[in-house]
Formats: sequence, C-alpha cells, structure tokens
Amino acid sequence: MLPSWLSPRGGAESSAPATHAVLGTPLKATLMADQEEAIFACGCFWGAEKGFWRLPGVVSTAVGYAGGQTEQPSYNEVCSGRTGHTEVVRVVWSRPALDFSDLLKLFWECHDPTQGNRQGNDTGSQYRSAIYTFNPEHLQLALASRDAYQVALSAKGYGAITTEILADQTFYFAEDYHQQYLAKPGSRPYCSAMPTQTLLGDFEGSNYKLPKQVWDKYDWSISHCVLRSDNSPIALS
Repeated sequence: MLPSWLSPRGGAESSAPATHAVLGTPLKATLMADQEEAIFACGCFWGAEKGFWRLPGVVSTAVGYAGGQTEQPSYNEVCSGRTGHTEVVRVVWSRPALDFSDLLKLFWECHDPTQGNRQGNDTGSQYRSAIYTFNPEHLQLALASRDAYQVALSAKGYGAITTEILADQTFYFAEDYHQQYLAKPGSRPYCSAMPTQTLLGDFEGSNYKLPKQVWDKYDWSISHCVLRSDNSPIALS
C-alpha cells in the first residue's frame, strides 16, 4: 500500500522539512514493518500535533490537509472552506510501543467532537473533527471507540459526535512553517481545542499500552493544557 501522502491521484510534493523539529525523525520515510499510521483532525493542527508528538512510542508527526477533493491545497485554499479538506495531523507510531487505542484515547479526550464544523473559536469545515484510517482493523476500532465515547459524553449532557471517520484519505503536507509550529521560536501559543473533560474507557477491541503516568501529563481541566506542557516527549520512568 502506498503511504497516505503518495496516492494514485498524484505525488505529494510539498515544502515540508525533511526531519521532525522535536523528534528528529524523517517526515516522509516509508513505514517500517513495525510501524503504522493514521490521520487525526481535532481543531487547529498546531496544538493537535504537539499533543500527539509527546506520546511515548510516536515516531513522527506532521500537519497537513486531508478529507477533501483539491489536490496539493495551500493553507489559504483550505482556509477558504472550498477544498473540502480539514486540518489534520499524520501520526506514525511504533506498534510494539503503542496501540491504536492509545492514540484514540488522546484524540477523543483532547477536543470536543460534538461541535461539527467548529472547534472553539475556529469555525469552518476545515476545523471539523475526523479520523482517517488505512486498514480495516483501525477503522473498526475508531468506530467502536466513537460509540463508547458517545455513551460517556451523553451521560454528561453532550450532543451527538460529529466526527468524520473514513478510510484511505490522501494526506497533503502543510507548508514548512506549520510543521511542529508550537516548538519553533517566536510561535504564537494558540490551540482551539475544547476538551470535554470526559475520559475514554475500555471499548470493543481496545488494548491500551501506555501507563497512567503518561495520561497524568494531560490535564484537560487546565485551560489550554497542551500549550502549557513541555515540548519534549513524555518519558517513561
């Protein structure tokens, strides 16, 4: 299978840098045998990317655009709302270290998936919540986690989850200056995500690998928790 960023619809050329600004890993390397990938959209991709790159076992992250019909879109084009794309984070992880369940836990808990074409103060289809998978098992886990999280949200008075869950969407790298934006000198500390302070528990097929000490580093009761955290990956002691 071709990587998400190189589909039969055309090559994904971009100005994205060669290596991750925090992890030091290649952004465009072919997946190794023990690695997997998925794409997540949960509001402004600056803060979302930082949330994922801090997880132990994540090999690389990159921000970009997916879920629409325009090939090789620019940031301005996506912001117009006419490309159909949403701001996303591509996550590559080590299968021995992380389960897809761990990534789903962070995804659901780090934003409000009931807001439709909006997240916090950011409005438009480019800010919609989404999960894009690349194998049937991940798709089923995403759907099962959504159903479990809906039960938890409904118990707290939230409405229906609006997250788009699809398979095999092409990923287009965002411009260089967006990559690992919050780790770069002079960046504007901004994150639109609105966590519901609702935790995702066990769901059908879940197999969490990360210990509680990792999740304790994410305190969704603190306003803009991700912005206030260190840029470095969370260490397992």
